[in-house]
Amino acid sequence: MDKEIYQLVEMGATVPQARAALRKYKDVMQAAERILDGEFACVTDGDDDVHMTPISPTGLMSPSQTPCVSTPEHVDGDDDLDMQDNEDDVDDYIDYDSDYEAKRNTGEVDPYAGIFFSKDRREEVIEVEEEPEYAVLSGFKEPVKLMMQGDWMRGCPEGNEQSFLFALYDFLSNNKCPCPQSCGHNIGRKRSDFFPLFPEFSTYIEHLRRIVQQSCPNCNIEFCFACGETINPGSIRPNASIDVSLFHCSNLQGVILGVGLAMLETMFMEQRRQLGDEQNQGASKAKSSKKRKMDLHPHSSIINGDDDDDDAYYMSLPVGKKARGGTGYAGDGREDTSGQLEAQAQQRIKDEKIGLLLSRIRVYLPSLHRDGGALTSDYMVHPTALALLRRRFNFLCSTLLRNDSLSDMSDRSVLYFELFEWLETISNHEALASMMAMPIMVAGSIKSVAPKKVGRGKSVIRERTIIYEGSAGPRELLEAIVIQARAAIKGLEGIKPAETEEEEMTEEQKRMTTDKGKGKEKESSPALTDENQKLLAFCQRILMTANAIDRSLRETKGDAFVARLHAALPKITNSSTFDSTSIQVGTTEEERRKAYVDWAMQVRFEYCDLTVPPAEPIPSEDTVPHYKFYFNSEARMLANSEIPKRSLAIAKELAVLTTNLPVAWDSSIFLRVDENRVDIIKALIIGPEGTPFLFDIFLGPSYNQSPPSVKYMTTNGGKYRFNPNLYADGKVCLSLLGTWSGPGWISGRSTLLQVLISIQSMILCDEPYLNEPGWANGGGTPQSKAYSANVRRMVVRTAMLGNLKALPEPFSDVIRTHYRLKARAISSQLDKWLAMDDGKPISGDAFNISGRLGGESGSSSSAFKKDIEEMQSLLKQLQDGTFE
Repeated sequence: MDKEIYQLVEMGATVPQARAALRKYKDVMQAAERILDGEFACVTDGDDDVHMTPISPTGLMSPSQTPCVSTPEHVDGDDDLDMQDNEDDVDDYIDYDSDYEAKRNTGEVDPYAGIFFSKDRREEVIEVEEEPEYAVLSGFKEPVKLMMQGDWMRGCPEGNEQSFLFALYDFLSNNKCPCPQSCGHNIGRKRSDFFPLFPEFSTYIEHLRRIVQQSCPNCNIEFCFACGETINPGSIRPNASIDVSLFHCSNLQGVILGVGLAMLETMFMEQRRQLGDEQNQGASKAKSSKKRKMDLHPHSSIINGDDDDDDAYYMSLPVGKKARGGTGYAGDGREDTSGQLEAQAQQRIKDEKIGLLLSRIRVYLPSLHRDGGALTSDYMVHPTALALLRRRFNFLCSTLLRNDSLSDMSDRSVLYFELFEWLETISNHEALASMMAMPIMVAGSIKSVAPKKVGRGKSVIRERTIIYEGSAGPRELLEAIVIQARAAIKGLEGIKPAETEEEEMTEEQKRMTTDKGKGKEKESSPALTDENQKLLAFCQRILMTANAIDRSLRETKGDAFVARLHAALPKITNSSTFDSTSIQVGTTEEERRKAYVDWAMQVRFEYCDLTVPPAEPIPSEDTVPHYKFYFNSEARMLANSEIPKRSLAIAKELAVLTTNLPVAWDSSIFLRVDENRVDIIKALIIGPEGTPFLFDIFLGPSYNQSPPSVKYMTTNGGKYRFNPNLYADGKVCLSLLGTWSGPGWISGRSTLLQVLISIQSMILCDEPYLNEPGWANGGGTPQSKAYSANVRRMVVRTAMLGNLKALPEPFSDVIRTHYRLKARAISSQLDKWLAMDDGKPISGDAFNISGRLGGESGSSSSAFKKDIEEMQSLLKQLQDGTFE
């Protein structure tokens, strides 16, 4: 029997009905819908010579998009058709189970073994929305909304998921449940039995308890209303903390998870919608003539205004890259912070509600490690369980794990701790573990289709075309938080003395040490404050969850699987082990841009040794090292100091910086932090024209109550001033740093990332002349053009040639690789600068330029031309591999 016919038969159709429906509609899901509508109820007999060729279940097409090919009955269908068509694209996908071909068999526990998954994958799926139905249930005065089939099946399908979901929904809403003894007694099932959406999940569970255990009046036996099988009284554990009748079969498990997750999704979306309304309240008043819906979802094509809520569900899914943190030139000192504590309290209440619902649903997750022992449904996992988890839980999981603030996550630990429990429970089950490594399919775009006309008395059917796109999976998303957690733990450790080699003591020295130590306890580090301890415990919990997932995947999928997964995870590299010369530049601009961003993402943050190696042995009384650092004296004064508030602030800063430094082809930020002194930081900010500028940053004793100390280092020995806000003596003029008037640093809220991005926006901006107060209206004037021309001459002489000829530590490899990957673009840019030059010599103080505007322009100075030719020669050497 052909696969499509078999699916329809599984859904309750007869063979003649299935053949007739497929012959007319050429699509399994559409045929199934029409069969359920009763269109083919009169088809009782018939034979057809046309059979539908089955498509390989490992294919990547959605069931609603699966092509049906008609072939004569005597021609055998080609089960490998889909895989053969995609042979050329095999390298584009990751087969997460290819290491286990020998282990596969028809009894594979993991229903997705052998299916290809890729983050590059895109699926177009047509989803059906039905008019909601309501039912009056016992104990409720108001009608209760029912979960419709379209909502039950919503999401991007894998393999044969749709048929399983369809079959279970139909089985629990339209079929009779006969007595297992075949005595003739049966009970009709209705949609309101298993698919009511009560206001509370606990109410839904109580409702199921009342109906799930049925008794036959003829045979006096107990049987399960969800599967129709006899309930064995001996299997009931009277001391169990849960009602085992709800764990009798996988049908119950699937429907409880499906309905529970739908309730969770609704609550979560409602909270996000409320937050969005609060944040957009001011903007909506200013733009009252525009619909808020169109502002939120500019890529949506809305046909019917009634679809707003449903579209909000789709388009709220995480798509693309998360927005980077930081604000313009300064924090908003005028911001009203009086409602901050109230907002935090309200968020805590919302998180507690979500966390409580998550914990109640988690009870029904398949678990072989359940207190009191595993139950029937724990072993016999229904295929819909994984399908629903992947479609609904992943939405919540993905949204929460994309939070780029470890501090915010720690403050919301009541919710995140429960999320970590879910991830561990899922990874611990053999049938669910692969979900941790699977890319999450998120809605990239949505297009509504005009409602279809149906028969009189039937509800209107509306369809949407959803484009699902692959994005990072749960374990990959978690890794970004793991990196932040490790950085925070390092920050909480405070300032550690540099490790020194211990000389072996003589016997007399050992004896003296022992004598002095008698009666004294070993000195311990100062106890962490409650707030520090809270963050530390949260970070440790993150690491425990990641380790537990890896351990489970290793047990269920093998070492090779985990090794391959880890190779694709985001990571902080070490320049000593990272081979930048292996990066291929690419032949097209698109390839070069991608190679550059991929490389920069890996090396943007790194711990390293910033100490100055001593020229001679350090005296025993002076164990504090010196640093390659402008603020060396201030740093040495704070050696061995323990300031809990400062440690907490630094821990939070490091957590954010590790994964949120902006990286792009046009401009990027790279940081190097001393491995033992996390308050000592060096920054390399590459301007929009590909020019590197160096900064030294020190997080002083009162950080974060006061801003960091920042010194600009690319000044040609204190001679050049590239911007009105970047002085030749290294001063950075910025209100956030308190070096300029305007909104300044806000204790506990402003961040180093804001400072870095504010500086980034000043470097080689279009018209740096305009940054000087009083000159803001001078755009396009001869003075502004002369100022920019002088800046370009200084840039080539110092920021480009100077940094490349004398590679500064610890950014030597970064600068070398930066110029190698961008050699063509920068060389072309230098030609344009030469053509634009006004022919004047370099002036270290650009403010003197306004007095020298009378000179003739048009022919470039020979010095500037010589600098450009030398720079282009070095770029060519980098490309050829001859640069030393």
